[in-house]
Amino acid sequence: MDENLKKTLSKDTDGLLTYEYIANHINSCYEIIDDLVDNMINVDKNGQFLVSAARYLTAIDREKYSTAINRLIASAIEKDREHRYIGDLLQSIWGSDYTERIEELNSSDDNFRRIYKRLYPKGI
Repeated sequence: MDENLKKTLSKDTDGLLTYEYIANHINSCYEIIDDLVDNMINVDKNGQFLVSAARYLTAIDREKYSTAINRLIASAIEKDREHRYIGDLLQSIWGSDYTERIEELNSSDDNFRRIYKRLYPKGI
């Protein structure tokens, strides 16, 4: 990440500025996506933009951005203590049929298991 971009993103207070940068530069930011994710993790205090970025990157190219998506989701789980945003990830990330695959996803995906356990501590 070049110094001008670092300076610009240092003004980000909640993750929106970084999210907008990713959205506006998706075709040219792959090389610095880890730095952008780091910045968003550092400034997003409640997970709102972490969730939005994970959903966006999944829609763009789930495989290409898988590491960034996993980091965004893991951080959102930690920061979204009131569970206002992480629920949106279930269908967006794991598909509309996630309820039919709960056992499979719980055993194969740590982020799914963690979100599901927080949202449904006694199951559905």
